[in-house]
Amino acid sequence: MDESGIGIWGVPLAILAGAIRVSTPFIFVSLGETITERSGRINLGLEGTLVFGAMTAYAVAVMSGSAWLGVLAAMGTGAVFGLVHGWICKWPKVNDIAIGIAMMQFGLGMAFFLGKPFIKPVAPHLPSIPLGGWSSLPQVQAALNINVLFLIGALLAVALWWAFKNTRVGLILRVVGDSTDAARAMGIDPDRIRLLATAAGGSLAAVGGAYLSLYYPGSWNEGISSGQGLMAVALVIFARWNPIGCFLAALLFGGAGALGPALQSVGVTQGYYLFYAAPYVLTLAILIATSSPTRSLAGAPGALSVTK
Repeated sequence: MDESGIGIWGVPLAILAGAIRVSTPFIFVSLGETITERSGRINLGLEGTLVFGAMTAYAVAVMSGSAWLGVLAAMGTGAVFGLVHGWICKWPKVNDIAIGIAMMQFGLGMAFFLGKPFIKPVAPHLPSIPLGGWSSLPQVQAALNINVLFLIGALLAVALWWAFKNTRVGLILRVVGDSTDAARAMGIDPDRIRLLATAAGGSLAAVGGAYLSLYYPGSWNEGISSGQGLMAVALVIFARWNPIGCFLAALLFGGAGALGPALQSVGVTQGYYLFYAAPYVLTLAILIATSSPTRSLAGAPGALSVTK
């Protein structure tokens, strides 16, 4: 391909590469929040879980020399955050949103405090798979240099979609999420299921944080997150609590986040910075488009509410 052809495909390839890189944290946080909300609980504390998971993964990777041990450690801390959130929220008259905001601030504060010694040390990065070796174009090779966690997220989305529809665990989760009374009538403890679902959701959100610190951007600092944990809640609503929909919506959000860097990479020098706001504008547009005082959202769990 000649230089003119490369120029024509430069922006689409840059957006594709950016969408894959940027979408991975959205995939894991949104899948985790889908599990939590399918049980009838909302967790707005995932931003704190994400950042604390990023710090934990980076610190463990620095000390152990293994990026995968860092991911496992992040999953453990995310599960603990989820368990604390779920345990507090099981009490009567507790507001899920208020607890989520408190947990978010706690997670952010603890991550910033405990992570200060790990700002300068360099941690090993997570591996990626070069799927663009068939092409001689560096743009294609860069776009198809896929991180392992992205592929795991894609498989997990399909697995969760299937599990919600075809397994006993999925049925129990849907029953608890649709009706607390019906779940109790079937001998199911809703509080226990929601506790486990919130822990699982927190664990996946922390994996998204591990990706940020161990691959892209691949470092630990206090500004590592751009609000992915909060935007993922809007993403779940947009996807109608469907795991495959979450994966596709995460790619959309990732592509929106890649617009600014893509334009800058092909030589656009003015106005490109406005596109850095695209994910936030998209989040706001989705929340406005899906809100209605007169009708419920299609696919929303019946027991999903901010208070019990």
